[in-house]
Amino acid sequence: MRAQLLAIAAVVGLAFAGTGMAVSGTAQASGGTPEAPDHDWKHTGVFGTFDRAELQRGFQVFQEVCASCHSLEFIAFRNLMEIGFSEEQVKAIAAEYEVEDGPDNEGEMFMRAARPSDYFPAPFANSQAARFANGGAMPPDLSVIVKARDGGLNYLYGILTGYEEEAPEGVELAEGMSYNHYFPGHQIAMPEPLYEEAVEYADGTEPTLEQLANDVSVFLAWTAEPETEIRKKTGLKVLIFIAIFTGLVYIIKRRIWAKLH
Repeated sequence: MRAQLLAIAAVVGLAFAGTGMAVSGTAQASGGTPEAPDHDWKHTGVFGTFDRAELQRGFQVFQEVCASCHSLEFIAFRNLMEIGFSEEQVKAIAAEYEVEDGPDNEGEMFMRAARPSDYFPAPFANSQAARFANGGAMPPDLSVIVKARDGGLNYLYGILTGYEEEAPEGVELAEGMSYNHYFPGHQIAMPEPLYEEAVEYADGTEPTLEQLANDVSVFLAWTAEPETEIRKKTGLKVLIFIAIFTGLVYIIKRRIWAKLH
């Protein structure tokens, strides 16, 4: 059913993909909060595709920075092969995690090394444990965060780069809160997650704050919609088919009416 809906959406929406993404890419100001700035995203637009190197760097940022607090519950390890990792690399990545399995022959649950077919395990046993570890705040799952927030990618990038060391004069922060220029209300419970050289990229790319924020944002855009490229390709093929079919129908109509006249 999901595949059918995606095919229909591709036919109807491909022609408007560029403008639609541009509209969704700007966060609306809320309570006087500035809109997140427009950022240049390589994968947007009708013919845009994900850069595999960018996605892999984004995954590295997620794994080394975000995964300690945030889950990725809708993504399985095997999905990482779609962003350029080999089967052996995926097996090695999965083996770094443990997941609960069972029951065994004695009816007991047990922990084992994750396999490519397993989904990313949550960093906390339950929501109460997550809140307790984060001063009462619940870190959201990041699987579809790009779709779940107004402004999408631009909003996420703005949040990651919008921290300021001190709140402006006249602004009093609540205990445990940080000031963020683009977060609604400006007070955010998440401490600044990224900073220059927070991650040493495996491919040697310079890990500036902007680069880190860009890469992890693109990775989370992919997790929110892994079928983006397939949808675009399918939509383009359907539009080409419709154009050819329309042309054939027009030619047949002309020939039929030519004989009648």
